Amino acid sequence: MSAKPTLVQPGRAAAIGKATAGPKGRHKGGIGGVATQASSADWKQRYAAALAAYLREGKELQLQRAYELGRAALGEGRGVVELVMEHHQILLRDWTLRPPAEPRQALQRGGAFLREAISAFEMTHRGFGDASAALRRMHEFVEKEAKRIAYALHDGAAQLLAVLHLKLEDLARSLPPAGRSRVRETRQLLDEIEGQLRALAHEIRPAALDDLGLTAALQTLVESFTQRTGIPVHCDFRQSQRWPPEIETTLYRIVQEALNNVRKHARARSVTVAVTGQPDAVFCAIQDDGVGCDPARLFQPGGDGLGLIGIRERVQALGGKLEVRSAHGQGTGIFVRINLEGRSWPLKS
Repeated sequence: MSAKPTLVQPGRAAAIGKATAGPKGRHKGGIGGVATQASSADWKQRYAAALAAYLREGKELQLQRAYELGRAALGEGRGVVELVMEHHQILLRDWTLRPPAEPRQALQRGGAFLREAISAFEMTHRGFGDASAALRRMHEFVEKEAKRIAYALHDGAAQLLAVLHLKLEDLARSLPPAGRSRVRETRQLLDEIEGQLRALAHEIRPAALDDLGLTAALQTLVESFTQRTGIPVHCDFRQSQRWPPEIETTLYRIVQEALNNVRKHARARSVTVAVTGQPDAVFCAIQDDGVGCDPARLFQPGGDGLGLIGIRERVQALGGKLEVRSAHGQGTGIFVRINLEGRSWPLKS
């Protein structure tokens, strides 16, 4: 049983650009909500007390406290904007009740305290940037090695098998009919091995991705998936120009892993794969109509989402966004956005 991938109507993936925008905010309600609110109130009280002390005395030790409170805010999931707004609300409230005797000095100290608190975010941002760069270099090395291994399998092993075929053919000429029959069986097994090696080399690193580009490689990937599983794949590929190699490789791996998950877990009747580009970003969406799952479990240590964890690392290394949407009985959707702004690369025809 087999079915060919089909193209969906243009515009099917028009909403992908908005796919990464999800609801944000802290959990409210229940025991977790009460704990979060209590923690929030405690941090605000500590920040207000430390800021007031520094405004009065201006000691270096109190300024160090600002950095510690910035780290604490970061650990609680607060953003820079939230911290700045809280800082100004405290100043506005305190100065309305007790105007400072020396406004210029108070403003300077307030600014210094805020800068020190925000520096925790800057340090984390730099650390994240360093980690992303290291991840990107690691993935580039892995893909380079994958390409080398794939070519070795495809070319080196194929040449050895071709030589072995010739040797067996020479041997068959000197054998009686019964022996020749055994040699034919052996050559048939070698043909199967050659086919499996070729398929493995393609899975490790498809030559089409380097030679013909992402769209051609994805078409081959979904056709192979449909032939093996019988699940139809509806495709919407719109790529007007080649993208940087690391982006094309990441998008290919995302679709490859998503289809692998569909084959193993989804029990889906159909899949939709969309990859489209805009001047400032590239979008990718893979959706199935299978049994669905709990997205939170996919990224837990020891869960079933090791492939998705790798995808998330690849996307984050490129400064992109990954979102997984799913519910039991409602299928699963993987949505990715990778920005193109600020990137420069030699365009390939």
